[in-house]
Amino acid sequence: MTDASAPGAGPVRYRGSCHCGKVAFEVEGTIDSALACNCTMCRRRGSLLWFVPHGQLRLTTPEANLASYTFHKHVIEHRFCPACGIHTHGEGTHPAGHKMAAVNLRTLDGVDLDAIPVHHHDGLAM
Repeated sequence: MTDASAPGAGPVRYRGSCHCGKVAFEVEGTIDSALACNCTMCRRRGSLLWFVPHGQLRLTTPEANLASYTFHKHVIEHRFCPACGIHTHGEGTHPAGHKMAAVNLRTLDGVDLDAIPVHHHDGLAM
């Protein structure tokens, strides 16, 4: 994997964190697009999500530093920092059965959000 600051195509290792730094992580992959959801949670939070297999996400701070919130069907665990309130990612299971992570792209260092195509998802209708 290359570092996020290295130019070029292919998988990259990104570093991310909440605002205060109590929650930090690395995630590997290629950001091809982002998802903007209009469900009641995402609309208020304003995150742009990048979905990756859960194994590509690695916390670099203790798991105990995270808080969780679930709502509606309780199938997605929304993870955030209890100190500063920033949502870093969500965790759930893909319909095919494998664990997924939805990384909040706004928490990653060195990512040009304006260069990423955004797809809109009608989560409110679910």
